[in-house]
Amino acid sequence: MIILQATNISKQYRLGTIGTGTVSHDLNRWWHKVRGKDDPYLKIGEVNKRDTKGASDYAWALRDINFEVQQGEVLGIIGKNGAGKSTLLKILSRVTSPTTGEIKTRGRIASLLEVGTGFHPELTGRENIYLNGAILGMTKKEIQAKEAEIIEFSGCARYVDTPVKRYSSGMRVRLAFAVAAFLEPDILVIDEVLAVGDAEFQKKAIGKMQDISKSDGRTVLFVSHNMAAVKNLCTRAIVLEHGQTVFNGGVDEAIDFYLNAKSDRLALRDIKNRKGNGVVKVEAVNVFGLNPQQKPQSGQPFTMSFDLDNGKGLSAKHVQFDVRIDDSVGQRIAWLSTSLLHANHAEAPLQVLQFQIDKLNLNKGIYHCTLYVKAENTVSDWIQNAFSFEVVEGDYYGAGKLVPVNQSKMLIDFKVNYIDV
Repeated sequence: MIILQATNISKQYRLGTIGTGTVSHDLNRWWHKVRGKDDPYLKIGEVNKRDTKGASDYAWALRDINFEVQQGEVLGIIGKNGAGKSTLLKILSRVTSPTTGEIKTRGRIASLLEVGTGFHPELTGRENIYLNGAILGMTKKEIQAKEAEIIEFSGCARYVDTPVKRYSSGMRVRLAFAVAAFLEPDILVIDEVLAVGDAEFQKKAIGKMQDISKSDGRTVLFVSHNMAAVKNLCTRAIVLEHGQTVFNGGVDEAIDFYLNAKSDRLALRDIKNRKGNGVVKVEAVNVFGLNPQQKPQSGQPFTMSFDLDNGKGLSAKHVQFDVRIDDSVGQRIAWLSTSLLHANHAEAPLQVLQFQIDKLNLNKGIYHCTLYVKAENTVSDWIQNAFSFEVVEGDYYGAGKLVPVNQSKMLIDFKVNYIDV
């Protein structure tokens, strides 16, 4: 059964110090409406690209979003900062209304969009439990039946009769999540706020969301930049980019699409989200297998070659170069660093640096690399998720067999000895 349906959802904002419009614009909109014509400002808005300056005062935070969610489904919503994820959740939660389009839902929606959502700072934790329950349309008796479970799950029993204005951000999130999860909404909407909690609470919260979707048949919409959490929790995912849906499908495919779209760039000269003083910068990268025309293959030689912009002409002796390799959900697989090796450094200016591996011990999959360059003991260039590469399957052990991807991401050389006793 479809429990939530979004049809042609769009949201337009006016940029500048005035957020919704001016008197002249409002009159113009009214005049078009009474004559049965379309809003004139819906035609001039631009795509929501936060890193570029546009020509229009209007921008589309969301544009023509369409999807359906089945009862009991856990839908992940992923994308870069500014892609429109939080705006979409606010529309779904009725915090704001769409400029165009329609939302159809069945049942109650509980939202956790930011730290302390729906909490009154002067009320105690216990009083806020009852306040939120009343907002969800529950009776006092229904809330009382859940009160003890909420307090126990939140881990805030000692402070539950203290005003929440004295809570830390982590305590507020703990209590707010417990209220949202235990007061039995039909649709639970969770934004990135769980990242405020500690690791133990994040694990407990994800377990609870799995329980309410599988056991209770309730629906969860989950926004996170933690790809491991998305993969463990969600049954399906959509990817937003510049306020538009660019992928809607399986979780693994969505994560790969998102990470590849974000980081698969071999020319790094124009990347803006980098840190450092720029004394030595990475201009380009080339990743290849046995020869420059081949993709890396498990068990075969592997090379990463980096072209550097070295304006001061520093030699390799004065430059540390690190590559962090992560898997498709952002978990670290390997760290390569020139600081780990003893080497006779040439005195010539460093222009090209290569990492060579005689036998690649990564299994089939897509991997993502973060680059870190330190020059003269100072951070020179640091690029998170600078690029990605694909490893194709190979007979790593020479036994005519491929290692299943779900069994191992790292492949290790080993021997088996059969000893008669």
